[in-house]
Amino acid sequence: MELILLEKVKNLGDLGDTVKVKSGYGRNFLLPQGKALPATTANRKVFEERKAELLKKAQDSLSAARMRAEKLTGAVIRVKALAAEEGKLYGSVGPNEIARAAAAQNLDLRKSEIDMPEGAIRLIGTYTVVARLHTEVEANLTVVVEEEKA
Repeated sequence: MELILLEKVKNLGDLGDTVKVKSGYGRNFLLPQGKALPATTANRKVFEERKAELLKKAQDSLSAARMRAEKLTGAVIRVKALAAEEGKLYGSVGPNEIARAAAAQNLDLRKSEIDMPEGAIRLIGTYTVVARLHTEVEANLTVVVEEEKA
């Protein structure tokens, strides 16, 4: 399936690129989310007419993500969790808990932006987590998991 990208997609292409993808990826992800158009002659004309508007939108989202990254870089997010005496958590701390703690500290961070490649946090301590705010913008956060006093 050939598609014209309407925005930059990580590991696929940039705005305006014509890419070949598997039909399921195009049909179930790129098209419904408005990230691409089928690569037909009519859609190529539509894209050329909207190109300036799409470029401006892409620049605006990139600059907004950079501003958010400046605020988030170096931020310390404190998460309280129940733990055993040896520091092992009952359960774990994942993106959902980190996003809630960030919201409590008035930081603009969504659960879907938090990247934890090593998986959920299961011990008390200090961890570095990456927030992917845009395909080109990342911010490093410090997450401090503390024991919650019952």
